[in-house]
Amino acid sequence: MDILYLMILCSVSLAAVFLVVFIVFARKGQFEDDESPAVRILFDSDEIKEKEEGGNKNEEKKGDNNKFEEKSE
Repeated sequence: MDILYLMILCSVSLAAVFLVVFIVFARKGQFEDDESPAVRILFDSDEIKEKEEGGNKNEEKKGDNNKFEEKSE
Protein backbone atom coordinates (compact mmCIF):
# COMPACT_ATOMS: atom_id res chain seq x y z
CA MET A 1 0.00 0.00 0.00
CA ASP A 2 2.93 2.33 0.61
CA ILE A 3 4.09 1.98 -3.00
CA LEU A 4 0.68 3.14 -4.16
CA TYR A 5 1.02 6.37 -2.19
CA LEU A 6 4.50 6.88 -3.59
CA MET A 7 3.33 6.36 -7.18
CA ILE A 8 0.41 8.77 -6.73
CA LEU A 9 2.76 11.38 -5.26
CA CYS A 10 5.22 10.95 -8.15
CA SER A 11 2.55 11.17 -10.84
CA VAL A 12 0.91 14.27 -9.31
CA SER A 13 4.26 16.01 -8.95
CA LEU A 14 5.23 15.14 -12.54
CA ALA A 15 1.89 16.48 -13.79
CA ALA A 16 2.47 19.69 -11.80
CA VAL A 17 5.92 20.10 -13.37
CA PHE A 18 4.48 19.69 -16.88
CA LEU A 19 1.73 22.20 -16.10
CA VAL A 20 4.24 24.78 -14.87
CA VAL A 21 6.43 24.28 -17.95
CA PHE A 22 3.41 24.65 -20.23
CA ILE A 23 2.30 27.87 -18.52
CA VAL A 24 5.81 29.36 -18.70
CA PHE A 25 6.14 28.65 -22.43
CA ALA A 26 2.60 29.83 -23.15
CA ARG A 27 3.41 33.18 -21.54
CA LYS A 28 6.60 33.48 -23.58
CA GLY A 29 4.56 33.09 -26.79
CA GLN A 30 5.78 29.67 -27.82
CA PHE A 31 2.35 28.61 -29.07
CA GLU A 32 1.30 31.84 -30.81
CA ASP A 33 2.24 30.93 -34.38
CA ASP A 34 0.10 27.92 -35.21
CA GLU A 35 -0.43 28.49 -38.94
CA SER A 36 3.01 28.95 -40.48
CA PRO A 37 4.38 25.44 -39.71
CA ALA A 38 1.46 23.93 -41.59
CA VAL A 39 1.94 26.29 -44.55
CA ARG A 40 5.76 26.20 -44.56
CA ILE A 41 5.84 22.64 -45.90
CA LEU A 42 4.08 23.79 -49.08
CA PHE A 43 6.95 26.07 -50.14
CA ASP A 44 10.04 24.88 -51.98
CA SER A 45 13.31 25.49 -50.21
CA ASP A 46 14.63 27.33 -53.31
CA GLU A 47 11.85 29.91 -53.07
CA ILE A 48 12.59 30.53 -49.41
CA LYS A 49 16.32 30.96 -50.11
CA GLU A 50 15.57 33.45 -52.91
CA LYS A 51 13.36 35.49 -50.59
CA GLU A 52 16.08 35.55 -47.92
CA GLU A 53 18.67 36.67 -50.47
CA GLY A 54 16.26 39.21 -51.99
CA GLY A 55 18.36 42.17 -50.81
CA ASN A 56 21.04 41.35 -53.41
CA LYS A 57 19.92 43.22 -56.55
CA ASN A 58 23.01 42.42 -58.63
CA GLU A 59 22.01 38.81 -58.84
CA GLU A 60 20.23 37.68 -61.98
CA LYS A 61 16.99 35.82 -61.55
CA LYS A 62 17.22 32.32 -62.89
CA GLY A 63 14.49 30.97 -65.06
CA ASP A 64 12.88 27.60 -64.60
CA ASN A 65 14.94 26.13 -67.45
CA ASN A 66 18.22 27.23 -65.88
CA LYS A 67 17.30 25.65 -62.53
CA PHE A 68 16.49 22.37 -64.26
CA GLU A 69 19.77 22.36 -66.18
CA GLU A 70 21.78 23.08 -63.03
CA LYS A 71 20.14 20.27 -61.13
CA SER A 72 20.64 17.75 -63.93
CA GLU A 73 24.37 18.35 -64.23
